[in-house]
Amino acid sequence: MITFDNVHKAFGPKKVLRGVNLHVPKGESMVIIGGSGTGKSVTLKCVLGLLSPDQGTITVDGKDATKGDRDAFLARFGMLFQGGALFDSLTVWQNVAFRLLRGSLKRPKDEARDIAIEKLRRVGLTPDVADLFPSELSGGMQKRVGLARAIAAEPEIIFFDEPTTGLDPIMSGVINDLIREIVVEMGATAMTITHDMSSVRAIADKVAMLHDGVIQWTGPVADMDNSGDPYLTQFISGSAEGPIEAVR
Repeated sequence: MITFDNVHKAFGPKKVLRGVNLHVPKGESMVIIGGSGTGKSVTLKCVLGLLSPDQGTITVDGKDATKGDRDAFLARFGMLFQGGALFDSLTVWQNVAFRLLRGSLKRPKDEARDIAIEKLRRVGLTPDVADLFPSELSGGMQKRVGLARAIAAEPEIIFFDEPTTGLDPIMSGVINDLIREIVVEMGATAMTITHDMSSVRAIADKVAMLHDGVIQWTGPVADMDNSGDPYLTQFISGSAEGPIEAVR
């Protein structure tokens, strides 16, 4: 569904992506891991067209991601943002139905509200939450609202940016399980970026490790612990000793 072919991206003298090659099969869940600042978010932004690669190509379903109708292209995607990114001035249901209230996906208001409430139910929130504001919700509830918004328009592809950041271990487990259930249920193609290994094991079909601007290792999540790759082994173990230099 998504292919990176020799993708480069630099910001001035800082080279972030230095030739990323990666294939994300249709209907599979790919998790990209790597340290902070290694370019994980940049890879997602390049797919969505928020950033333009300096070199190389990105194709989505066989078509160049930088060409064609942008609205139709973006309508295929859903996204769960790292910090939730809910709109403070909108109610919960309006946040969930944001894309259904405007643009090419616009639905009648009552229909959009009904869809929002159904998606809230899917992530374990009751209808009485719909008319609250984000500030009235806990962090875990806000993350569920963000997940409901990501799936509201029934996207083919869903991106998850650090889905468990700021959550306690129990709520992280709940969110991980929800993501896995929903991705399988929808048959969606998923790309997740995270450094939370519990998320990796719960969400991934395949894992790709991004280090020093390239995909250092990729393979099924079941092969991760016995990869033989020193970079991946160090990252999983959290050791300060190894080929990845710890910033002191």
